[in-house]
Amino acid sequence: MSDLGSDGHYPEQAGIDAYGNGGFRFAGMSHRGSLLCLPTGMFAWPVTVPAEITMESLAPVFAVADDIDVLLIGVGPDIAAIPRELREALRERRVIVEAINTGSAIRTYNVLLAEERAVAAALIAVDKVR
Repeated sequence: MSDLGSDGHYPEQAGIDAYGNGGFRFAGMSHRGSLLCLPTGMFAWPVTVPAEITMESLAPVFAVADDIDVLLIGVGPDIAAIPRELREALRERRVIVEAINTGSAIRTYNVLLAEERAVAAALIAVDKVR
């Protein structure tokens, strides 16, 4: 169940308090499904597997790329490669991309956010926490 509202958006960037069971907890609410954490807020993200990470699914990231230094992509429970052309397109926008498992992405995102760094995260929901 999502508390993100009918538009699937929470208006502020927030740290992730918990994850697993197919969703995330942040800002005192819960969201089932994958999540984009951007400087413009938290957004429901329809991606469920790494193969769905495309230029189109990351369009909201590209829209705010000038405000991001680092994009952490949580690819689920395991490691998966991000297409080279996607990495290159983000690099052209001066965004560093790190694709790692969702748990590691959340931990790194929370640290960088607490340090007030220009960080964003694209997180595929996972069922089990490792």
